[in-house]
Amino acid sequence: MKYQRIIERVKTTEFAKILDLEIISLGKEHITLSTININRPGIQLTGYYTHFGADRIQIMGEMEFAYLKSLTDEQRYQSLDKYFSYPLPCLIISTNLEPMSEMVELAQKHQIPLLRSAQRTTFIFNDLVAYLNELLAPTITMHGVLMDMYGVGVLITGNSGIGKSENALELIQRGHRLVADDAVIIKRVHDRLIGSAPENIRYLMEVRGIGIIDVRNMYGVGAVKLTKVIDMVLELERWDDNKEYDRLGITQNIEILGHHLPKILVPVRPGRNLAVILEVAARDHRLKSMGFSALDELNNRLMKGDN
Repeated sequence: MKYQRIIERVKTTEFAKILDLEIISLGKEHITLSTININRPGIQLTGYYTHFGADRIQIMGEMEFAYLKSLTDEQRYQSLDKYFSYPLPCLIISTNLEPMSEMVELAQKHQIPLLRSAQRTTFIFNDLVAYLNELLAPTITMHGVLMDMYGVGVLITGNSGIGKSENALELIQRGHRLVADDAVIIKRVHDRLIGSAPENIRYLMEVRGIGIIDVRNMYGVGAVKLTKVIDMVLELERWDDNKEYDRLGITQNIEILGHHLPKILVPVRPGRNLAVILEVAARDHRLKSMGFSALDELNNRLMKGDN
């Protein structure tokens, strides 16, 4: 499974809308975002550009404005002209400060988006870090079905034709929620794996023999969910009479994007009510997360019996 940190191109207007920013000068149609780091260009405005993070979103506040206002008109123009000559993603002005005429002129000259926020610099930082952490998180796409069952994010995997979608449909009938069918986009945000569906197939499901169905329109908005933290993996496998399957509930682990999740292998054969088994697996995971293990309980009872 290959994954990499994503470089995203976001529409400037969309970026401004998400972060509640006013567009002073559009600059260019798209912003290229490649790092979660953010830069305040205090030292750059003095002319020092060694190790300058020009690929970072730039923010100016009252401190930078106070310095620029202390310069002569010529010094300020030269300072800003050099600063905007770098390929900056954008410059955000905080606290509704009024941009200087040179700033607007040079941002337009170098096609750098110039945006403004009513918030103080600290709050803009917080919003940007949260936004960039999710946008640029390490990402992979896995084949499977992601369900929200009793609040547990369950990723159902297995070979094509094993019955993932059919069992997911039965789970939806039983009141659980679909997040993604067939392709699951997984992002690692901090220490969590967050799953979602590709936008072009969101809430759609392929049922063999019937075709494509729209789960949201067929079952209502309560039957779907946009994203879900993945808590466990259930792998469906065709029953093999020559294979010894676990009977005590000892779970394996699977690594996804460097994060370990519990994985349970569920053998599939005619006559097994898989939807119920998958529900039990989700319930058992919840109990374990609350500190209760049926296997530990069995061991305790056996030890008491020996005494």
